[in-house]
Amino acid sequence: MSIQVIEQNGKPEWAVVPYETYLQLVEQAETLQDIRDYDSAKAALEREEEELIPSEVVYALLDGQNPIKVWREYRGLTQQQLGEAAGISVPYLSQLESGKRKGSTGVLTAIAKTLKLPLDYIVAS
Repeated sequence: MSIQVIEQNGKPEWAVVPYETYLQLVEQAETLQDIRDYDSAKAALEREEEELIPSEVVYALLDGQNPIKVWREYRGLTQQQLGEAAGISVPYLSQLESGKRKGSTGVLTAIAKTLKLPLDYIVAS
């Protein structure tokens, strides 16, 4: 590999490499970053700071299904269980899931906390 070194004040300042070599270095740097990102994501999963979300959940949310209901079902909770844990009645939860009522910030926060989610995951935009 031919490399031209350009000095400034007697110290190497620039290295000029053939374009093909440059492209290989860029590809290797991108691959290394991908490996680091993978390792970071894997470590976050192992520390339970992140979770994998099944495609069924993602597609249900993208299809416009109520996020509270989608996440409740994914977490394996009944309306009774979620209502009790969040401190609300089952009829109220049912109305939230059907879109007939909008919850207060306090109620939605309690639901999100029970479902172990950030608030913005259950607030429909």
